[in-house]
Amino acid sequence: MPNISSLSARQILDSRGNPTIEVDCELEDGSIGRGSVPSGVSAGVHEALELRDGDKSVYRGKGVLKAVENVEGTILDVLKGQPVADHRTIDQMMLDLDGTPNKANLGANAILGVSLAVSRARAASEGRPLWQSLADQYGQESPVTLPLPMAVLIEAGVHSDGGLAFQEFMVMPTGFASFSDGLRAVAEVFHVLNGLLKQGGHVTAVGVEGACAPRLSTADEAFGLLMQAIDGAGYSGKMKLALDAAASEFVNDDGTYALDGNTLSSEEMTAVYENLCRDYPLVSIEDSHGEEDWDGFVAMKKTLGDTVQLVGDDLLVTNVERIEKAKELDAANAVLIKVNQIGSVSETVDAILTTKEYRWNPVVSHRGGDTEDSFIADLAVALNAGQIKTGSVTRGERTAKYNQLIRIEDALGSQAQYQSEIQ
Repeated sequence: MPNISSLSARQILDSRGNPTIEVDCELEDGSIGRGSVPSGVSAGVHEALELRDGDKSVYRGKGVLKAVENVEGTILDVLKGQPVADHRTIDQMMLDLDGTPNKANLGANAILGVSLAVSRARAASEGRPLWQSLADQYGQESPVTLPLPMAVLIEAGVHSDGGLAFQEFMVMPTGFASFSDGLRAVAEVFHVLNGLLKQGGHVTAVGVEGACAPRLSTADEAFGLLMQAIDGAGYSGKMKLALDAAASEFVNDDGTYALDGNTLSSEEMTAVYENLCRDYPLVSIEDSHGEEDWDGFVAMKKTLGDTVQLVGDDLLVTNVERIEKAKELDAANAVLIKVNQIGSVSETVDAILTTKEYRWNPVVSHRGGDTEDSFIADLAVALNAGQIKTGSVTRGERTAKYNQLIRIEDALGSQAQYQSEIQ
């Protein structure tokens, strides 16, 4: 494999109009790879550090020129001339150079930008699709599984001003033979939902991830609208529901929860989810409790873990050590996978492989502030992750991932296998 010839970086805009970093990697054979880094809206406190400039007079302090400087200076000085045959070695060199547990010196955004760009440059040098290159690089055989989408159709929480505490109400197209058919059904349900909201006098503006963002009073109202839309689109029995509670965003200082005008204990939150699962085909719940409420997650696992996918996001932050702790405590059975939570491709892969080793489900995910980069679509296929969460079916930074999965499905042809249910 060729060596790294140059790294260049620039400050671009993410889907929220905030700066993020984009990196180009050029190899000695002329191959070029590019990666742009997403940014979280409801970011967990245990995530790797996203380096920002802090100058309030420029982009309200959110500039990333320090990260750009680190790529083109410190990181390039170490990586120039290094072969890209082993991506883990490249990532480890950057981790050693940073020397902190949360990438505070160089910035997780700087490290990840390089890691993404190197992955793409390697694939370009090989003359192969990114998903094939990633699969070979990390020892994965037969990458033919198209992931089951977890599509956001109603947004609330910190993703909109819709009023509800719960952040995302989602559908999962389980009753379909292919990814493209499942995605088509999701899009049709979205448009029926939009019509229902208009008929009900709701504002139909979209949230940060492209979903509808009406003002609603209760989770029951949101799930009821989803069920009506599924039925109206003709897909009754072919869609399951999923919820991202994002409970860290509404936990009080005393450990109670401020849920839609009520103050609930951790135990009472578990009871809320029990009732929702009884009343709706709700098969996946993400971040049911706050990121420090391990007891709440353990109680959820005991209560609903045999029948519901319980996903750790802020709790686990794509971090192998935290995933191992969750396994020890029996606090989850699925992990949300976000490349920028941990800050390098190889560490993200390790989180997926650890999750699969435990026979838990990895759910590859976008971020609230995202870009047109479709890397996570290739990653989900390369690692046979089986599920992906990349927003609604509007806004280009969301559809970029869906459209890339359609291309991969087309390339695989008859080999393509759609994971049409939660395993």
